[in-house]
Amino acid sequence: MKFKNIFTIGVAASLFLISCEKDLDRMPETEVASNTVYGDFANYKGVLAKIYAGMAVSGQEGGDGNPDISGIDGGTSNYLRQYFQLQELPTDEAVIAWNDGSLPDLHNMTWAANNEFITALYYRIYYQVAVANEFIRETADDKLASRNISGANADEARLYRNEARFMRALSYYHALDLFGSGPFTTEKDEVGIKPPPRSDRKQLFTYVESELKELESLLKDPKTNEYGRADKAAVWMLLAKLYLNAEVYTGQGRYNDARVYAEKVISAGYSLKPNYGELFLADNNVGNTETIFSVNFDGVRTRTFGGTTYIIHAGTGGTMNPGSLGINSGWGGLRTTKNLVNLFPSTDGSQDKRGVFHTDGQNLDINNVTAFTDGFPLIKFKNVTKTGQQGSDSAGDFVDTDFPLFRLADAYLMYAEAVLRGGGGSQSQALTYVNALRTRAYGNTSGNVTSINLDFILDERARELAWEATRRTDLIRFNKFTSASYLWPFKGGVKDGKGVEDYRNLYPIPASDLNANPNLIQNPGY
Repeated sequence: MKFKNIFTIGVAASLFLISCEKDLDRMPETEVASNTVYGDFANYKGVLAKIYAGMAVSGQEGGDGNPDISGIDGGTSNYLRQYFQLQELPTDEAVIAWNDGSLPDLHNMTWAANNEFITALYYRIYYQVAVANEFIRETADDKLASRNISGANADEARLYRNEARFMRALSYYHALDLFGSGPFTTEKDEVGIKPPPRSDRKQLFTYVESELKELESLLKDPKTNEYGRADKAAVWMLLAKLYLNAEVYTGQGRYNDARVYAEKVISAGYSLKPNYGELFLADNNVGNTETIFSVNFDGVRTRTFGGTTYIIHAGTGGTMNPGSLGINSGWGGLRTTKNLVNLFPSTDGSQDKRGVFHTDGQNLDINNVTAFTDGFPLIKFKNVTKTGQQGSDSAGDFVDTDFPLFRLADAYLMYAEAVLRGGGGSQSQALTYVNALRTRAYGNTSGNVTSINLDFILDERARELAWEATRRTDLIRFNKFTSASYLWPFKGGVKDGKGVEDYRNLYPIPASDLNANPNLIQNPGY
């Protein structure tokens, strides 16, 4: 199973659901399904692929039919699509023209506990946890022995199990960052017997940290696993992110630890890709020396209306030429605000190549969020190759472009920020890393700087990582997400922007889960 083409064998949904059997003499369906699937080692990689693919596709059938969670369209409920929306739409980096349901509430920062898009990501996160738990449970050493899986196959199964543990930790990190608290289960918990207990933010932090620290020695060395699968560098990167935000999550800064783990990533053998734009093309899986962990897509084999298909199509409209981006049409949705545009010296990439915006027929100022022509679309992700060829889907519906969840440039910026926040290390080295990014962006040293501070780092993160689903977390860490001291168009639902309540630093626990699980507690303010 190639993880670039990350689609999976059929795995019964009953793997992790308790069936109600009237015939007490019959073996429960969960056991039948588990024994069928896990009795043959040849199936194991396919089940692992299901866990990875959970961030890329919506269900078992391809496209977006028969999604793994109900109550919302499959393409709309896609994990990466909703993660992108919850991380980008409430910020200065993105607005969307659509009036679908409660979608406008995301940029207006007026969401409630019944917001269907917040609910979709919440259930995607915990669906991922459930699938990972089942795989981890079924690949325990005693289970492997009982199924006569031994030797090299058993060793491989253990590696798969540890990768599943990483994916579970990643989803719990998203829960920690977005919701603060939530239900908590591992492979050790019985399924469906009683509602899961609640874990608060500090407890989730401790759990994710302990899992990742243990996985440091259990996954493959950096750059030795298949593209799209986790290795030690992915673990180090997630630990660096966890520690960089520790003060937000726990009230205690861990900037020295953030610096140490950023250094581990930097020293792992990755290098900046010379051409920034090639990081976001249809063939960005080829010769990519910078991306550490990605969510993979393929226009033929991994089809979804979420993921990068959504980002590219939704960010195309007006007078833009869809064909130049390798797609058949624009959906007229995503643009950015003048706050991001104003961080660049030009809008056509003639100076800083990261700042490429479509301006023809567009207004810089946003007077009407629902008008695609208000705001500049960011031209970053494309479904064309380095040679200008369209991706593999000849119809132009689905894209090949992988989403770089972790990449080296972010480690450079995390190192610099950690140093500036008192995490030790070298300020001259921090400056060197920042200027390495700017040298690539400008094509020469004309954009290099002689000093940096925290405000500069926040701006540089926007320039380097725009539309890579980091902005909400960054603004919260810099105390600018809800504050009236930093505004952008329609922040708080007002044209010129306004400060909002601090409780919006966390999303609400969906009302549906509060009703279903008496152990949960709603976040303050909701």
